[in-house]
Order: sequence, then C-alpha cells, then structure tokens
Amino acid sequence: MTVKIAPSILSADIMNLERDVKLAEQAGADLFHIDIMDGHFVPNMSFSPSVVAGMRQVTDKPLDVHLMIENPDAYIKPIVDAGADTILVHAESTQHIYRSIDLIKSLGVKAGVVVNPGTPLETVKELFPVIDQILVMTVNPGFGGQKFITNMTKKIQRLDQLRQTAADDDFEIEVDGGVNNETIAKCAHAGADIFVAGSYLFGQNDITERVDNLRSLAVNAKQ
Repeated sequence: MTVKIAPSILSADIMNLERDVKLAEQAGADLFHIDIMDGHFVPNMSFSPSVVAGMRQVTDKPLDVHLMIENPDAYIKPIVDAGADTILVHAESTQHIYRSIDLIKSLGVKAGVVVNPGTPLETVKELFPVIDQILVMTVNPGFGGQKFITNMTKKIQRLDQLRQTAADDDFEIEVDGGVNNETIAKCAHAGADIFVAGSYLFGQNDITERVDNLRSLAVNAKQ
C-alpha cells in the first residue's frame, strides 16, 4: 500500500480555509480529511456538507469525509452531492452499519468504517470484504490536538494481520488522532497506509517540510 498524508481541516484556519488548503496541496498532501460532527455523537460540532462543497471548488484532491454523527444515512447523499470521494461512518453510530456502507457504495464513492479506541475489530470484521478503508481512531473522537493512545498500534497491527490473511480484503488502513513526527512511524510499521494529521501541519511555517518528514518517516517504517 502507498503512504498517503491527509491533512485534517479541523486544524486549519477556518477564516482562511482556501489559503490553508492551497498551502497543504502545494506541500504534497495526497487527500484532505473533513470531520463532520453533530454535537450528539461526539461532544463537539464542526463542518456541514456546504464546507465539503466549498472544498471541492478549491482542490482536485480526494475529499475524505469522516461522519461523527447520529443517523449518518441522512447525510450520505448530501455529502456525496457536495463532492466527497470517500465517506467514513462510525460503527458505533448506527445499528445498521452494513446498510450505510451499501448506501455509500451505491452512490459511486468509496466507503469506509471507523472504530473508536474502545471498539473491538471483531465488531466490524464482517465488513472487511466490502469496504475500501477502515479508520482506526487513535484518540477519543471529537476534538483535535489530543494525545496519541499508544496501545492503538497493537490494534492497527492486528487489523493488518487480518487483512493479509484474507484474499478478498484489500482495504486501506487509516489512522486519525495525534499523528505527528513522533507517532507516524509506529503506525506505519504496524500497517497503516493513510495518515490524518492536523495540528502538526496547519498553523506551521514549514508545512512542506512537515509533510515531507511525515511521508519519509512512514515510508522508512514500512520497509
């Protein structure tokens, strides 16, 4: 799997979002991660489909939309219509996660499932043959800038092992939460492919150097 760096716009300057997106794009970002929070599933609120639509107007990079909301099915089509390339749904947010994944794929975009730090991989194992990505939260979801939960690397490693043992499981492993120059190598070595980074990238004078550093650390750790 190829290493992909995904800046999280949750840490961008919302008053200068286009500027920050362009800076990250020029720095070598592979895709952008957009968190949509409703204040119910997680104790915070963030972006709406209109922000996805605005992002689509200023970048051609893939838009990776992470739904931290209750009743995710109601938002899937509006977000696809806004220009999302991938939609990620929390396993904990719905009793019908398979239906949600099927709805996403029926609309022609990539589908992914998200697991919180305390959610066992066994609860989503049946989805492995039908998903494009699985996002392992390495912090408790809802806020940016949190400290990386170190034992999540064991979960990533178990997930990678499960992926390798099944011929029809070719999903990418994504990590989100506390990803920086001190944690990315551990995640990459464990088997992660997509790395969501927020506060480590945005608001920094050397964003190009930081993207390059993250990529180099991840590539080296995978070798």
